Amino acid sequence: MLALSRKKNEAVVINNNIEITILEIRGDQVKIGITAPKEVPVYRKEVYLQIRQANSEEVSRESMEALKKLL
Repeated sequence: MLALSRKKNEAVVINNNIEITILEIRGDQVKIGITAPKEVPVYRKEVYLQIRQANSEEVSRESMEALKKLL
């Protein structure tokens, strides 16, 4: 993991096309802005993990149905 220090209105650029800017710092909360191409999905980590779990469950369900059809 790369750890960087940034101040309000400073940014980090990733892969020449994703920019993360510090918009606001209030106590222990930081508001960030993310500029990325539309084809690059951006999720909060807890949402990403929920999506990944739902996709995994769907694949498992479809695999079980496919196995039942074979038998």
